[in-house]
Amino acid sequence: MIIHHLEETNSILNKFIAETRAVSIQKDAMRFRRNIERIGEILGYELSKNLHYSSEKTITPLGTKESFQLSNKIVLGSILRAGLPLHQGLLNYFDDAENAFISAYRNHPNNDTEFEIVVEYFASPSINNKTLILADPMLATGQSLVSVYEAIKKYGNPKELHLVCVIGAKEGIEFIKNYFPENTHLWIAAIDDQLNEKGYIVPGLGDAGDLAFGAKL
Repeated sequence: MIIHHLEETNSILNKFIAETRAVSIQKDAMRFRRNIERIGEILGYELSKNLHYSSEKTITPLGTKESFQLSNKIVLGSILRAGLPLHQGLLNYFDDAENAFISAYRNHPNNDTEFEIVVEYFASPSINNKTLILADPMLATGQSLVSVYEAIKKYGNPKELHLVCVIGAKEGIEFIKNYFPENTHLWIAAIDDQLNEKGYIVPGLGDAGDLAFGAKL
């Protein structure tokens, strides 16, 4: 797996990451969503440098100009519901992309720290021979991304695979390396050291879905 850790280079991205973490700021759900969206835009921009382009001529009022335009056929796949603001940030830049949405959640059958990932809702175009971008803001244990990847395989074999995350734990990153192809690219804003006993990233930012859209039952 090829890891692109954006926080290693100082940029305005650091401000948006810090605000998503800050308890005093993340109480504003609209601002939290916007910060995740802006992080998605930056991750998308950096990812775009790794894609493919072809020469095209653009007609202007005074002549023509040759430019290089994106030639990848992109499918953006996001995990509901936490992935929606991140998806929007990516879609702001890849506005011609097709879209896939996947419902994945942690099920605690014994009401303890043990859980399984349940994938229920799935809507996707064919991903065969296309560039698949899977977006999930929090890469904690890595089980959600693996479960979603296994489920989406029935829609085809992507030509390229990119994972986009806001914050991840080292443990989760090591876990997914065993399930994704070696040439998979992981674009991640920040990497934290550990998970707690419930499998949440520490220091992390909390539950991204709840912060973006309110507490669930």
